[in-house]
Amino acid sequence: MNSETFVYYLIIVNVLGFLVYFLNYMLRTHTKGKQINALIYLISLAGGAAGMLAAILLFDRKAVKENMMYRVWIICMLVIQVILLLLFKGQKAENWNLDVNAFLTAHKILTIYLGVINIVTFLFFAIDKYRAVKNKSRIRIVTLLGMAFAGGSVGALLGIYLLRHKTKKNYFTVGVPLMMVMQVLALFYAMNAGW
Repeated sequence: MNSETFVYYLIIVNVLGFLVYFLNYMLRTHTKGKQINALIYLISLAGGAAGMLAAILLFDRKAVKENMMYRVWIICMLVIQVILLLLFKGQKAENWNLDVNAFLTAHKILTIYLGVINIVTFLFFAIDKYRAVKNKSRIRIVTLLGMAFAGGSVGALLGIYLLRHKTKKNYFTVGVPLMMVMQVLALFYAMNAGW
């Protein structure tokens, strides 16, 4: 596929993504239980995540449990697609580097950040679990997911399964591993960006 055809494809799939997400938003807010979930996931997987994110920003800004999985999926897909696009469009070093240990040793601030964010994320899950058991005010879902998205996906995953917390919420059980894949891909890109 040449680059001009690819650009047209991206435009079409993102316009389609925008329209499908808007239709899903209208169905979700104006009918009971009517949604087009599979289409949302397929079109975002096909490259329409940017259009869907635009629809979220324009029409569906309020984060609620009903739209949380869409948000996690779409944002992760967009980041993954941007990284893959940059890798395949030539934004990489001459040779692939797979030595994560050497990269993290050379970038101590990144290593410290990842350690701290994962510990803090795990602690947030532990505090939220404690508050849930004691029927006290809880940490917002957006905060827990935001911590996982900001690099704390390992801490979040440990919090989910070691503490048995949020194990029935798909935006955690599916979303956090998806964030982990996104973060591994981002780390791989940073290692091979050729900067």
